[in-house]
Amino acid sequence: MSSRTERSGVEGSRRAIFQLSTFVATLLILSAAISPPLAAEESVGEKIKKIFSSPTPTPHKKKKSAATKKESASPSPTPRKKKSVSPSPTASPTAKAKKKSSPTPEPSETPPPTPTPSLSPTATATPEKAKRGLPNATLSPEAISGFENYSPKVQQLLNSALELTTRNLDYKYGSADPGNGGMDCSGFVYFVLKQNGVDGVPRDSSEQYIWLRRAGKFEPVVSQKDDSFEFDNLKPGDLLFWTGTYAIQRDPPITHAMIYLGREKKTGARVMVGASDGRTYQSQQRFGVSVFDFKMPRAEKGEVEDGKVHPRFVGYAHIPGL
Repeated sequence: MSSRTERSGVEGSRRAIFQLSTFVATLLILSAAISPPLAAEESVGEKIKKIFSSPTPTPHKKKKSAATKKESASPSPTPRKKKSVSPSPTASPTAKAKKKSSPTPEPSETPPPTPTPSLSPTATATPEKAKRGLPNATLSPEAISGFENYSPKVQQLLNSALELTTRNLDYKYGSADPGNGGMDCSGFVYFVLKQNGVDGVPRDSSEQYIWLRRAGKFEPVVSQKDDSFEFDNLKPGDLLFWTGTYAIQRDPPITHAMIYLGREKKTGARVMVGASDGRTYQSQQRFGVSVFDFKMPRAEKGEVEDGKVHPRFVGYAHIPGL
């Protein structure tokens, strides 16, 4: 009996163990069927948490790649990368900014050239600056002593001569036309006399001297003094003649001619008008068509001894018909 009871007890325990194991197995089967989706759900949640919690380098790499794409669209991406990597390029843009700031004063310098229209009036003055000596001198008829008492023909002659002194004409050898920008001494005399209806006027100063000598209008002057009696017959409108103003082979050797104006009211000095290459007015040199002082030339002793050519006044002549 005892053996049967023992067997029945063992079988009962075996059954209990089998039932327990089947129960556990069913639990395991159920847990296995239920756990995968839970595990999957947990893995997705963990991945989402990891994505938002820890900034993985991959999104930043994508942003950098987008930046590089933008930089690649720009013409010069590589220098910007180098400048962004090294601190020195940060200073280089400042240098570029300085370079960009430097052109800004250049337009500010461009307005000064805008007064180029103001250069056009200065251009009219530049010929005067280009000349040697001082600008041409002129006088009004009222500045000449006793001008109102001159004969009408003489007044007209001298007015036309003084008008030429206001044109800023230069001394131009071989010219007898103010349209050329200048005239020489005999060209000035020729133009003024012809303009005032004087006939038979030669072009050359030497020929003008011969013309008046033959007409009996010439007054020789041998003295070198301004107050010599030889000037007693000198009148406004007379022609004045010199020799030796420059070296030339002529017979007679007359080299210079001018027109006598009279005496200046302000100074009382004798004045003349014409074209010269260096005579003086108020003791200052003028070059061109101008008013000049009429003084007797003073040759230095050394020049006479060396035999050098020096100017000498030879006389004056009355113009026929005046």
